[in-house]
Amino acid sequence: MARLHFGEGPLAPDPSRSVFINCPFDDEYSALFDSIVFATVCCGFVPRCALESGTVSEPRLARIVRALSGCRYSIHDLSRCTGEGNDNYARFNMPLELGMAMALRFLGPGSEHDWLVLVPQGHAYHRYVSDLAAYDPATYDGSISSVVVAVMSWLATRKDAVPPVTPKEVLELLPGFQLRRRELDAAWGGYPPWADVIMTAIELARLLS
Repeated sequence: MARLHFGEGPLAPDPSRSVFINCPFDDEYSALFDSIVFATVCCGFVPRCALESGTVSEPRLARIVRALSGCRYSIHDLSRCTGEGNDNYARFNMPLELGMAMALRFLGPGSEHDWLVLVPQGHAYHRYVSDLAAYDPATYDGSISSVVVAVMSWLATRKDAVPPVTPKEVLELLPGFQLRRRELDAAWGGYPPWADVIMTAIELARLLS
């Protein structure tokens, strides 16, 4: 099986079927992140994110812009934009990357970038990103099942989606992906190649066909 190459070349993901995932990468969020990744694959798309490049000689923002520009779609979770820790600092990387995605949409005629915004139920996102008031973010209750439903409900309506599977089917296979993901983490000291993560998800998603 040919490996994906997250860059240029014949094995690079098709931009029309690529989804940039903008979310926290910490341990607390990891189960939700894996769920979004697997649900995205099961809907027939290739997830991309800031983790896909191991290049340290290039600024992180440049890598994010390149990956985001190579995707027609993106998913943005704004759940970590409230104060945390003793200093009550909030994280604004996610709104920043959402703004970059929105800019892609409005670059000019022919731009097709489309995005989904995720917020927890009751989240007062409109208080710090008031320009989103004209849009309807998808809400979820913080559980794996609810974020899978939110992501799949959106992706299944995109024009490039494969014939839809149900969230129930995806959730039944998800523990298998989580197990394989832990095995990859163990084999690579917690930093497996992003292509290996995606190929693992694709292999399991084929069980749905």
